[in-house]
Amino acid sequence: MKKLLLLLVLGVGCWVTAHAENYPYRSDYLWLTVPDHADWLYKVGEKAKVEVTFCLYGMPQDVEVSYEIGPDMMPATSSGKVRLKNGRATIDMGTMKKPGFLDLRLTAQKEGSKYQHHVKVGFSPEQLKPYTKNPADFDAFWKANLEEARKEVKSLEVKSEKVEKYCTDETDMYLLKIKYDKRHSIYAYLSKPKKDGKYPVVLCPPGAGIKTIKEPMRNIYYAKNGFIRMEMEIHGLNPEMTDEQFKEITTAFDYENGYLTNGLDDKENYYMKHVYVACVRAIDYLCSLPDWDGKNVFVQGGSQGGALSLITAGLDSRVTACVANHPALSDMAGYLDNRAGGYPHFNRLSHMLTPGKVETMAYFDVVNFARRITCPVYLTWGYNDNVCPPTTSYIVWNLITAPKESLITPVNEHWTTTETNYSQMLWLKKQTVKNTVPEGR
Repeated sequence: MKKLLLLLVLGVGCWVTAHAENYPYRSDYLWLTVPDHADWLYKVGEKAKVEVTFCLYGMPQDVEVSYEIGPDMMPATSSGKVRLKNGRATIDMGTMKKPGFLDLRLTAQKEGSKYQHHVKVGFSPEQLKPYTKNPADFDAFWKANLEEARKEVKSLEVKSEKVEKYCTDETDMYLLKIKYDKRHSIYAYLSKPKKDGKYPVVLCPPGAGIKTIKEPMRNIYYAKNGFIRMEMEIHGLNPEMTDEQFKEITTAFDYENGYLTNGLDDKENYYMKHVYVACVRAIDYLCSLPDWDGKNVFVQGGSQGGALSLITAGLDSRVTACVANHPALSDMAGYLDNRAGGYPHFNRLSHMLTPGKVETMAYFDVVNFARRITCPVYLTWGYNDNVCPPTTSYIVWNLITAPKESLITPVNEHWTTTETNYSQMLWLKKQTVKNTVPEGR
């Protein structure tokens, strides 16, 4: 049921002052952090210890390390300093009295520069439960909104244009504009095998941000492996527009992710309502294609795209399998339980966790869609993620009662490797009712 992949048992990472990944790229400095449990997991009440090493040119350094320890995404509850001896020291992180994650935050000074790192360990996370409540009229709300969109635009208005610059000997690419209700449209790139046949369809919703689709060929291996894949955006922004046009349009938004707060006072007016509807309407389109195999409907994405994949699987019974990485929009009000909540971390903005807005959030929170998923799910997340924290990923995982598999990569922050992404395509391939297509890359 649960696969544990430690890409490195060592929590390897480095960032200078502001930002980091756990794998330094051509860096002279390197942190090594090794929890005394190989899977980075402990029982509530059990103490966790982490061996810390700080290296220069691969050689351990005897430097002073300052540290703070606090719950996942929350202020520190303790702090201290330790002098590394032969480049090493062991820090006792203590324990937790209830399920969750502790974060060890490290800082070292060397040659006038500051270097930081962190490592999170979990305490009985399989027992984590959501703060977000399940509204009594949740299903009725979404049924009504989907019916309204389909009534407004009975037959999807679709403009399709073949994009020759993205076509290959094996695959074709199309730019789509889909009007799915009376007010909104989305753009998408649709890739498919050039060879005639019947194929599974895959919907890929986007990560967070005011953005369009910049790399439509990045996942062309789906089409090479016998999938029809739609990569969509959610703001009605044509990916073929110029940078100047894009900048002009996006300045209308308050800030990069301001749309996630737009209309949160009222569930009927919240911006994300039409986004969720768009994902289901995209499935309507994919299921109308003459070269769909008539059986297999997949959703796949990461972060906000992972959230939208789970949401679509919960809303639409036609979805037959779902892949999601570190889902955003998960137990967003969790901060009111004095612990980590999900991206976009409304606790960082004033007047966002009011009772009225929290009530609206419940209709849009991944946890309430996860409860309703019936198709197989493949979920991936890392522990060191500060964008979509492991606390909320575990909460989503714990709620899914459908057949499920996990790939847990503790060292990962908010990223997945190319190998992981490709393996997810192979997992979807195994979910197809009938699969006779040879692998390609």
